[in-house]
Amino acid sequence: MAYASIFLLLGGTALLSWPLGRGMAWAMNPSPTPGAVRSRLESILQKFGGKALAVEQDWKQYTLSLLLFNAVLFAVVYLVLALQPLLPLNPDGKGAIAPSLIFHTAAAFVTNTNLQHYAGEVTMSYFSQLFGLMWLQFVSAATGIAALTALARGVAGRTALGNFYADLLRAVFLVLLPLAVVAAVLLVLGGLVMTLEGSVVAQTLEGAAQTIARGPVAAFAAIKQLGTNGGGYFGPNAAHPFENAGFFTNAVESMAILLIPMASVWMFGRIIGRMRHAAVIFAVMGLLLVVTVGLANSFESAPAPALNGLPVAAAANLEGKELRFGPAAGPTWGVLTTATSNGSVNAMHDSFNPLTGLIAMTGMWLNVTYGGVGVGLINMFLYIIVGVFISGMMVGRTPEYLGRRVETREMKLALLAILIHPLLILGGTALFSATAWGAATVHNPGFHGFSEILYEFTSAAANNGSGFEGLGDNTVPWNLATGLVMLLGRYLPMVLPLAIAGALAAKPAAPETAGTLRTDTPLFASVILGSALLVGALLFMPVAVLGPIAEHLAVVHP
Repeated sequence: MAYASIFLLLGGTALLSWPLGRGMAWAMNPSPTPGAVRSRLESILQKFGGKALAVEQDWKQYTLSLLLFNAVLFAVVYLVLALQPLLPLNPDGKGAIAPSLIFHTAAAFVTNTNLQHYAGEVTMSYFSQLFGLMWLQFVSAATGIAALTALARGVAGRTALGNFYADLLRAVFLVLLPLAVVAAVLLVLGGLVMTLEGSVVAQTLEGAAQTIARGPVAAFAAIKQLGTNGGGYFGPNAAHPFENAGFFTNAVESMAILLIPMASVWMFGRIIGRMRHAAVIFAVMGLLLVVTVGLANSFESAPAPALNGLPVAAAANLEGKELRFGPAAGPTWGVLTTATSNGSVNAMHDSFNPLTGLIAMTGMWLNVTYGGVGVGLINMFLYIIVGVFISGMMVGRTPEYLGRRVETREMKLALLAILIHPLLILGGTALFSATAWGAATVHNPGFHGFSEILYEFTSAAANNGSGFEGLGDNTVPWNLATGLVMLLGRYLPMVLPLAIAGALAAKPAAPETAGTLRTDTPLFASVILGSALLVGALLFMPVAVLGPIAEHLAVVHP
């Protein structure tokens, strides 16, 4: 029954992604002769955005606009959080926030990471949640969709990649906002809280008074899942009953996590005019997702290590799970949220069996299994460039991707973008494992404590936002270090692929011949899958052995 529900969840989302991909292509890449409805929408967006939307931009101008806009976002949100005690919509009187935590939180939400070193209902006012954080979940997700749209135009041979501000508005108003309204309505119908009133005081069965936090939760949860943001309105995130009420809302939110990342692949295929190529990419990502979901559920079917040797019946690991969702929901969500860089949780990842935790980290290490909205496919694009280059060199031909030569410059940029990811993870993990900055904050010494530090930097670099927890991570070193990792891990792997796309677009198209590596075959699927797995294994196998694998072996053979 559990596997049947997983099959329906993944299959249903995949089916929905097809029409959504068509709609996203229509929204993000209007044809030169749009219809009446599309023309009217464009005129409304241009009136809203002003003359800046009419200027076509090359990859350098597009990238500069993207970086400047996100820098302004960071400054605005930092200011909102710093002034929280003075701003309205604060019925519970939330106080000032520490400067290092403000920096960390602003970096987390601007970069679509939403890594939280605070409990939302304890720290943030309604104004901070709505006007400091929730709207960022729209524009940060829209930035990823815009970047993918520009990349697709470059791959298709257009030297003008469009206009970042126009793409941003299209993504917000034509893609994210309509979907968020539908999702929020479904979540309210499923029992999620939606109010601007303050906390309520209830009397427990024992006669004690209990203060229960609430707020505009359904609206927050809808965009956090659709935009692969993942930040929790409440500290327990989607394990909280007000943020995820039961089986129905769990299914809706699970599908929302996957929907736009899946549809982004079809949008990419439509913009470049290569739907069979998009199908190959979709199949590779789908294979990775199905395999990791199956492995996670298999590993989590073993009893919790804490029960070893105790006179209790053997059962699946239920530690840290919300049983109202069913036993398979925790590991399945754990894979979906780390494969897509969503980062929300409906179970305690720190309580997963060691190899289940390894599967979650693997999704973030590879960072190509659909990934975050837009940027997941951008990450896969890097492995495509590497795979194409290696394949061309092996057969003695100049490597080509979709008719344009991949030369040394593109290969260098791709490798640099790929290597930034492990550098941020491994460098940060080594530093904090060897110093009191990290070692003094670990509550579970040994292999698991190392995994907690490793997971935190993995989550920050992958712009994921989930955590193993078990760390006292709301400290100045943790806030500053992971804040910087999130910023570098977001923008460098986004800017460098745009540079590659700009370089490819400037080259003349070469005609396909009998020796051209086709991009719509099982062989090409094997090339990109092998590239991702090989690079991931070489870079991360040592830390995997030091952390979750060593912990697993210690549990099995104590």
